Amino acid sequence: MINPSFSLSHFPRIEFGSGRIKLLPEKIALYGQTVLLITGRQSFYLSAQWDELISKLESLQIKWFHTTISGEPSPQFIDQSVQQFIADKIQCVVAIGGGSALDSGKAISGLLHSGDSVMEYLEGVGAGKKYIGPAIPFIAIPTTAGTGSEATKNSVLSNIGTEGYKKSFRDEQLIPQYAIIDPDLLASCPKALIAANGMDALTQLMESYLSTRANSFTDALALNGIERVRDSLLLWYHSSNKLSQTDSCSNEINQARANMAYAALISGITLAQVGLGSVHGLASPLGAFFPIPHGTACGTVLADATRINIKAMSEREPKNSGLRRYAQIGRLLTRKNELTDTQAHKELVKLLSDWSQQMALEPLSAYGVSEEDIPRLVVNISPSSMQTNPIILTQEEKEELVRSGIKA
Repeated sequence: MINPSFSLSHFPRIEFGSGRIKLLPEKIALYGQTVLLITGRQSFYLSAQWDELISKLESLQIKWFHTTISGEPSPQFIDQSVQQFIADKIQCVVAIGGGSALDSGKAISGLLHSGDSVMEYLEGVGAGKKYIGPAIPFIAIPTTAGTGSEATKNSVLSNIGTEGYKKSFRDEQLIPQYAIIDPDLLASCPKALIAANGMDALTQLMESYLSTRANSFTDALALNGIERVRDSLLLWYHSSNKLSQTDSCSNEINQARANMAYAALISGITLAQVGLGSVHGLASPLGAFFPIPHGTACGTVLADATRINIKAMSEREPKNSGLRRYAQIGRLLTRKNELTDTQAHKELVKLLSDWSQQMALEPLSAYGVSEEDIPRLVVNISPSSMQTNPIILTQEEKEELVRSGIKA
């Protein structure tokens, strides 16, 4: 499976660490004196850091504009935002928030020069126009630990509903100039967001390691990221919202947040280089047709996707190196180096299922998915993600994947 030769696309200049948000004004100033700030509707916008940022921008005589995003970004929101700010001669776009804010920032920064509709470029449903650019310099600052959007070239946009879609506006010019990852910004994450985003990051790391395009560079990063998730996700989840903590406990939680911020960043880097797999293939239509958070969709089906992939390879391709790679992940996550490959496979599926239950990830049925929806979900599974899955799944195996998620 590992490719002896490979190529890498570039990724952002990275500033990682506690307090790095304070570097933002000087980074904005590198690009000019007019900035568009994109945030979620609460969190950072209502925090003391927002007031500090605005005060510093004004002291540097940087003119700022602001818009907010709530929920999944739609093509309509992108087009409206571009038209709202196109006359303001924006010189830098900054997105501070979760994946929705970051994806919005990429798309808006890519279109502010031309004023084009994003539907000119949206894969699969757009006009198929080739993106030429240029994009406005973009700075990404995640306040969650999951999507890895701060390190990728694609802006994922959605129209949710019966005839909905979830598609990407994708180009290397959309890659952020800077990714500023400050784990302190994750302190207010609620438990449900920690769970969904954490399982999204883990899924992306696993699928990158299992990808048919995997290489030694991405392998090293993915395994390191998986180890960080192993050490930190449940710790952070179970310790969040505690009213009192000793200093040693607080330090441990701070380290867990930092580890998850790092893991999410690494997951974005690796997926951008080598692609994903069957979990994300199914997550695409799930997020298009139903109001299910992306990370929840990933976390709910990850254990069953792992089981189905392993079973398919064992029956049809017993020499597929994906079996060895799943076993390596199993030994790493369980800390049981003595396990045989078969034992590691079973322990991995059990652990992933247990994590989903511990973090109260709801089955797909909780979001309205039923047996009747299986055919249209299967037919709309993302082919780009399935191309790098370690094995080509049959129609029956895809149906089983959806059915297992409904009953999870």
